[in-house]
Amino acid sequence: MERQGQRQQFGADGWVAVERHGHNGHVAELIMDRPKAMNAVSTAMADSLAQACAELAADRSVRAVVLSSTHERAFCVGADLKERNSFTDADLMRQRPHTRAAYTGVLELPMPTIAAVHGFALGGGFELALACDLIVADGTAEVGLPEVSVGVIPGGGGTQLLPRRVGAARAAELVFTARRVRAAEAAELGLVDRLVADGQDRAGALELAATIARHSPVGLRAAKRAMRLGHGLDLRAGLEVEDGAWRSVAFSGDRAEGVAAFNEKREPEWPGE
Repeated sequence: MERQGQRQQFGADGWVAVERHGHNGHVAELIMDRPKAMNAVSTAMADSLAQACAELAADRSVRAVVLSSTHERAFCVGADLKERNSFTDADLMRQRPHTRAAYTGVLELPMPTIAAVHGFALGGGFELALACDLIVADGTAEVGLPEVSVGVIPGGGGTQLLPRRVGAARAAELVFTARRVRAAEAAELGLVDRLVADGQDRAGALELAATIARHSPVGLRAAKRAMRLGHGLDLRAGLEVEDGAWRSVAFSGDRAEGVAAFNEKREPEWPGE
């Protein structure tokens, strides 16, 4: 992967990129950069997102990821409906694995992920944010899952991820009405986690990612795995998931370094294993 100050492009069109931040590049920024379409997810862009996520997932040096947008007025407006307007039914079915791979790629990143949202985050765009662990939004953010208004359903994880965030009834109201929610209400409803000043979503997300990245990469990945796998299980089963995650870190180099650094009153130097 590329280091801070350099950008690695994915796909022939360069609509997705990765940049590294901080000392040793432990924070990776996954950038959507399709400005002429407000980052609408076409087949090609979906493929680029999936490829970028696959490389990030395999990179043990990455401790946190920020999903961001270069467009001034949009995070991502969802599926590329102009492309789909020309699709036959067969075309739509052929595209499905490509789009699923993009959303699943973000969702299954093993390290903590943070969406930096401003402007429109609608449909598949909001689903990309929901696929992240945390969402930082500025005052211009407008989020929603309006798919039923165009005859489909949220198909990038929205029907499953939104209820896990805000509960079944609240999610049903938002999906069935297809309404858009502005930043202040989104924060009140728990649709976003941190509300920052206009234009500061990316900076806020990168700052949060840097805070996270100071901690053990082994611990971070195990904690995320335990929370993801344990969600929805009964307490006893969830505690078994937690115990398995604990056992995976208890004898790690990171655990030994963390205890030593605490006792020696110094900053840990995580081996990441």
